[in-house]
Amino acid sequence: MKFAVLCALAACTIIPLGAQAQQLPTMYYSDSGVIARPIAKDPKIVYFKGQYLMYYSVPGHQNKSWSIGIAASSDLTHWKKIGAIKPAAAYEKNGLCAPGALVKNDQVHLFYQTYGNGKNDAICHAVSDDGLVFSRNPTNPVFHPTGEWNCGRAIDAEVVPFNGRYFLYFATRDSSYRVQMQGVAATASLNTSFNREEWTQLVDSSILKPTLDWEKNCVEGASCIQIGNALYMFYAGGYNNEPQQIGVAKSVDGIRWKRLSNLPFLPNGAPGSWNESESGHPDIFKANDGRYYLFFQGNNNKGASWYLSKIEVKPEGGKWKIIE
Repeated sequence: MKFAVLCALAACTIIPLGAQAQQLPTMYYSDSGVIARPIAKDPKIVYFKGQYLMYYSVPGHQNKSWSIGIAASSDLTHWKKIGAIKPAAAYEKNGLCAPGALVKNDQVHLFYQTYGNGKNDAICHAVSDDGLVFSRNPTNPVFHPTGEWNCGRAIDAEVVPFNGRYFLYFATRDSSYRVQMQGVAATASLNTSFNREEWTQLVDSSILKPTLDWEKNCVEGASCIQIGNALYMFYAGGYNNEPQQIGVAKSVDGIRWKRLSNLPFLPNGAPGSWNESESGHPDIFKANDGRYYLFFQGNNNKGASWYLSKIEVKPEGGKWKIIE
């Protein structure tokens, strides 16, 4: 029997050659506990109380009532679902998804978007002592943008401490509801409860909008990490399966951003690979051993399924490189 060694920018898998042979990375996680087909999107990783936790989006039947799945791992590769966050409050009755998360004062703070409300979707906040059961912020939704440059919508929350305060990066659309782009708000200090009144929109314009051919009409899904005195933003360019691909930008003030390249840092996979349709919605994460991993979603069937995987990356000389 003939075999193929398949790597797909991650650890290799050896599978028989055949009509349906695919490039499968070692981490290949999805959720089929809500609907029959495997779908998991929008990964966000934290380390909390001795284990890694991954929060991700899961659709309900007929693509409605999105919820957030919770999986646990000891090695960042093999994951087991251990919980879920389902719609509960009136403002999220149509669904919730696209989690962002951070650990602060021995609690997990979750930032997520409402779903299915078009221009009225906004960012919400919840907190947990165990990473599984969350209490909603009584001021939810805690943020939506203002100004004529956007439509009032806020999704894909990423909250990161930087320069003595928390920055909230969010995706919104222009007033025509056609172009997706990044905006930013911030708290006054690190001493915050993340309540609605504590967020201030920093600029009355987008901080990163699609300008490159591969970004098409969409820049979304920001994930940020600080290296030295700079923030690096991994972001998704292009709407789902156009294909969506991942780029990187850098900022020293959290507001003004410069792309590191005009090309995608992580493109979609080659024909026949597991992520042929996209490599999207990134999460950059530093593990306990000091190694960096880029988590992302992908599929090869235009969204009939979605899987989560990761590659190892490394900052080097103000740039990033993939560790093969």
